[in-house]
Amino acid sequence: MSVIISLLNHKGGVGKTTSTINIGAALVELGKKVLLIDLDPQANLTLSLGISRQKYSIYESIRGESDLVPFNVKPNMDVITSSLDLSGAEMELINEAGREYILRELFSPLESEYDFILIDCPPSLGLLTLNALTSSHYVIIPLQTEFLALQGVAKIKQVIDKVKFRLNKNLEIGGVLPTMYDSRKVLNRDVVETIKKYFAEKVFNTYIRDNIALAEAPAQRKDIFSYSPKSPGAEDYLNLAKEILSRI
Repeated sequence: MSVIISLLNHKGGVGKTTSTINIGAALVELGKKVLLIDLDPQANLTLSLGISRQKYSIYESIRGESDLVPFNVKPNMDVITSSLDLSGAEMELINEAGREYILRELFSPLESEYDFILIDCPPSLGLLTLNALTSSHYVIIPLQTEFLALQGVAKIKQVIDKVKFRLNKNLEIGGVLPTMYDSRKVLNRDVVETIKKYFAEKVFNTYIRDNIALAEAPAQRKDIFSYSPKSPGAEDYLNLAKEILSRI
């Protein structure tokens, strides 16, 4: 049975897609089989791994035109791709009965095939994100260690609590992940301390350091382990994956 994890933050540019890809790749390094779901209409995860447009993406699956069709990126890591068409999905599904459970139903045939399913949520709190949360066991919240990144954190927790109460009793916050961290910056350290006051032990002990290799890897259409396995970014995500396994 798969462990399903959504990576969620309605603020863009916090390292959500980077973390989805590289947590998945790190879990593969640790011997797990992983499926990544690109649920963002911008399709950044799909583009970052150099996957061309597929005949069947998450959009066609959500519309009921196909089952989920995984694309193999490398051994033990598959992707359900996205496309710009997904941007219209929320309006198209607004009158569908049980629209919050569409993704959960799509996952059912695949759950025995993967150890982990990781969902890269869109930077919004709409119907697509609601589907992700309704389908998930855990939420990881990537949070850039800058002042503005703190704004809206309470809203994220409020949404998670509502989904847990109304739609998915099993949903838990798996952890809060500080990203783009530089220990030399007082502001970065202060933001982490503020996060810890709010989320306590939910904050991961592993911080993702600001690292140029993490920015370069998508340009090469690779995860960090394929691009620069000795980099600080690879080290951080491997440590994070070990921490996730110890928590879950």
